[in-house]
Amino acid sequence: MARPPEAPHGAPQGEAPLPDDAIARERGPLRRCIVTRAVLPKERLLRFVLGPGRELLPDPGGRLPGRGLWLEPQEAVLSKALKQGAFARAARGPVVVPPDLRARILSGLRGRVRDFLGLARRGGAAVAGREAVLEWLRAGRVALLVQASDGSPAERERLQGGHALPVVLALTAAELGAVFGRERAVHAAVAPGGLAEALWAEAARLAGFAPEVIEPRAMPA
Repeated sequence: MARPPEAPHGAPQGEAPLPDDAIARERGPLRRCIVTRAVLPKERLLRFVLGPGRELLPDPGGRLPGRGLWLEPQEAVLSKALKQGAFARAARGPVVVPPDLRARILSGLRGRVRDFLGLARRGGAAVAGREAVLEWLRAGRVALLVQASDGSPAERERLQGGHALPVVLALTAAELGAVFGRERAVHAAVAPGGLAEALWAEAARLAGFAPEVIEPRAMPA
């Protein structure tokens, strides 16, 4: 019988470890958080890499070269990683943490929400404007709503009515409008499908650092 592979140094006894990222070459759908040790799909974690001078860089799109350092996207987990030196241990060497790391994380994740909304708009799977959104709501064509974070809460409630739909509040009216080629937009709707699911996944990662950006009244199927 083949002998099972030995766990790497520091792995909990009895736990089947993931291959080291440097060996696996970033292949496979699962990764392990360097703090909680939870094994999750990559899209539910946040990737970091080391840039020039070993500066820690958030890589929410998973495109930067280098060995990935994966973290559950939660404020408490990030704080623990920084306090306990988890990034340096996982990187096997010193790590330079930029003072604006959290701001970079928020900006990157908001950019991902904006990008997926733009893809939905270009594919005809998203509309903006009160009347267009109401028309889609009446027709049952909405998986989730994207509302301006600086819009009126009362107006949001009137638009949503009795519809138990998740709401994303990650973009300002100016940012939301820019996605749809207008100066401002307060209301947008996204049709069911892969882009709605991807947008919600990005908003959920962002909510780990800014809980106010989502209202999970119901989850997309």
